[in-house]
Amino acid sequence: MPALQPLPGHLVGGNFLLTETNPSLVFTPEDITAEQRLMAQTAEKFMDKQVLLRLEALEHQEAGVMPGLFQKAGELGLLGMEVPADYGGLGLGKTSLLGVEEQFTRLGGFGVTCGAHCGIGTHPLLYFGTEEQKRKYLGKLATGEWMGAYALSEAGSGSDALGMRTKAVLSPDGRHYILNGTKMWISNSAWAELFILFAKVNGQHVTAFLVERGFPGVSTGKEEHKLGIKSSSTRRVILEDAQVPVENLLGGVGKGAYIAFNILNAGRFKLGAGAVGAAKESLKGAARYALERQQFGRPLASFGLIQHKLGEMAVQIFAAESAVYRTAAMMEAVFETGETLDSTSPPFPRGLDEFALECSVIKIACSEILDGVTDEALQIHGGYGYTEEFPAARASRDSRINRIFEGTNEINRLFIPGLLLRRAQRGRLPLVEAMTQVSKELLSLPPLEEAASGDELAPARALVSNAKRLVLFLSGLAYQKFGDKLVDEQEVAASLSDIIIGIYLAESALLRTAKSRARGRTARVQGDLALAYVNDAVGQWELESRNVLAALSEGDDLRMQLGLVRRLLRWTPLNGVTLRRGIARRLCEVGSYGALFAAA
Repeated sequence: MPALQPLPGHLVGGNFLLTETNPSLVFTPEDITAEQRLMAQTAEKFMDKQVLLRLEALEHQEAGVMPGLFQKAGELGLLGMEVPADYGGLGLGKTSLLGVEEQFTRLGGFGVTCGAHCGIGTHPLLYFGTEEQKRKYLGKLATGEWMGAYALSEAGSGSDALGMRTKAVLSPDGRHYILNGTKMWISNSAWAELFILFAKVNGQHVTAFLVERGFPGVSTGKEEHKLGIKSSSTRRVILEDAQVPVENLLGGVGKGAYIAFNILNAGRFKLGAGAVGAAKESLKGAARYALERQQFGRPLASFGLIQHKLGEMAVQIFAAESAVYRTAAMMEAVFETGETLDSTSPPFPRGLDEFALECSVIKIACSEILDGVTDEALQIHGGYGYTEEFPAARASRDSRINRIFEGTNEINRLFIPGLLLRRAQRGRLPLVEAMTQVSKELLSLPPLEEAASGDELAPARALVSNAKRLVLFLSGLAYQKFGDKLVDEQEVAASLSDIIIGIYLAESALLRTAKSRARGRTARVQGDLALAYVNDAVGQWELESRNVLAALSEGDDLRMQLGLVRRLLRWTPLNGVTLRRGIARRLCEVGSYGALFAAA
């Protein structure tokens, strides 16, 4: 691989663990432009006036309803935002997508349909296709004339995607590849006209193909009876001596894994961004119900435990949203460099790879936060929440798939420390040096900084800095014991990942708040949300650290190391009850998460 050009520190994937980021460099929801806001408003109006009014028809998959609405979204330009204008799209960056993604996922199945099409159903062609392939297909995908799908998984190879059995052999006349096999759980399969499909050439070389629905030998199975996302289509794609023209091979023989895994980085990010939108929708419904529902002569929203739930939902969404917007802008900035990571065919943008770690963080955190939000929203609705009379039941069912999509959360948790080690070994991240330096510094580590006058964020930011030192220390110990087999110690790797995830979200929330205050905004509610997140995260970091150390050490070494954990994570608890009650009261006053920050 050619030497990579140096990037600013905040644009190096994983480098947030080794350095501190200036708040001015972080993109936040408060930074979106008027044009980006208008795109989100267009999507919101489309959802309100057309999609959600056809809710029952969509959920029962009435013929023609989803394809018709999908095409209308394309006519509005909402499906081709990342596709260059030369190919019929709008040519916009990652930050412009966020508001639209959030709107689509207000109905889980609709969000899956559009998200799978715009992301993993289009990105392989966009980033790895030849000029001829792009000219032939991208315009149809960008405008919604055709729907795209991504066909990787099989019955025996879900997480182990490279264990696929679908086979491709070149026809005797050399004009076609003949494909045989079955792909499972393929989103959009009832309606898609183009499948990004993976098979092993001669049973050995994982390769991507552009497979049209109308090619001979291509068919789909019956609709799966799913727990949720019922308005989306999920079927098998069946290949029986399917004839795929040789010009529809994507990226070269044996390049399929290379394509699949890089595309999944972007897919994980898009999934996380959509989960934030779905969580906001659930919180809005829960707050409305809590205000309207009377118990014991009082609104539910007046009770402490309901206020805790509403406040906690907002806290989690704030941290997730802050991380998503931060990551979107970093990805966009690296894409704009135009740098590629491989000089051989096909080269692909560095922006697809650079933030693979952050994309996994986003995927895990946002999918689990959405699950928590929808569960609490259902609980606030009580018995009504368990019926289909209110949307809480559907939202809870729809959310569950996100922890499985785009690589299970377990696979992504193992990916994070593994990627850090690989980046270190390839010289892309000075991780080993940082771990060594932290180990030397620990014995002379200064205590947490006291808050500067009027700066209540200072102790929290100092705590996050110490949490970074802690996870580097733990990672160093784990690597010393297990070496390259660290990822095989799955429980230890997962605990390290959970600390890293919490650090990234906590830091993103604090940086967002600090940036707002530096611009002269009061940011009172932002401060409460960020501090409430950190206040709880420290306990989780300590628990995971204890789990890691107990698996690595014993006796006096363990006791000494546990003392270092307590020292690094020394934190005076904040009054979480007061913080969440205040957040909940404001939420009920303004009616939605998005309105929390208006003049606040």
